[in-house]
Amino acid sequence: MSLTIAQPRTTLRPAPEPLDLGAVTPIRPRRAPVQPAPTAIPTSPVVAPQRNRALPEGTEARGFALYVGIDEEKAAAAGTTLAAVVEQLKALTAQLVPTAETYAAVAVAAEHSGGRDVDVVRLALQDRSAVAARKQAEKSEPEETGVVIDISRKRVTLDGEAAPLTYKEFELLQFLVLREGQTVERSAIIDGLWSDDEDETPNERTIDVHVRRLRAKLGAFEEIVRTVRGVGYRFDRHADVAVRYASTPSPDLF
Repeated sequence: MSLTIAQPRTTLRPAPEPLDLGAVTPIRPRRAPVQPAPTAIPTSPVVAPQRNRALPEGTEARGFALYVGIDEEKAAAAGTTLAAVVEQLKALTAQLVPTAETYAAVAVAAEHSGGRDVDVVRLALQDRSAVAARKQAEKSEPEETGVVIDISRKRVTLDGEAAPLTYKEFELLQFLVLREGQTVERSAIIDGLWSDDEDETPNERTIDVHVRRLRAKLGAFEEIVRTVRGVGYRFDRHADVAVRYASTPSPDLF
């Protein structure tokens, strides 16, 4: 008896064709985006406003004063006026702080008084530091010789000695000083010094009497009040004459 072992039948499959790697784009693994580390939001500590060191303890600032030195001529040259400048500053303040209150005052001085505009403003409006500096300067000044006409104090000194002028005599001299170099008619003096006087209004001859008395008290310096024949009088300043102008508060004109 013969034993026959049947061999399993195998089916031959064709070999797969080789892949064309040149035509295949390799796929790269995607990287997860790197998230930035969370940053802490900086917080500013609440800082109390610094105290103005110039303020004494127990006080607080309630406003400020801005001194502007400019005369009408300079304002006109810039194509504006003092009133327009004031209105612009008020408008700016209202824009920055709508609840702020403003007050403007104009500083006046005698014509041709000289000096820096801002210094004139500070003195006219009685700025404390400016007044103190003025007083200190006056103390340090040596004794003056000649004629000193102090309009702010309403007195005249002759070589350091006070001249005994009456109130009306000083007013007459001041009236001429403030119109330095101009010939002032007698009628203008009457209108300027006696218009509101309750006493009887003097005539032009009376003015001549007042001038003679004034000159007599000026002594050797009587020539500072000159007579212009047929017209009136004129104040002439020379090297021995010094004039100190007034520094009084000015009215609010705006």
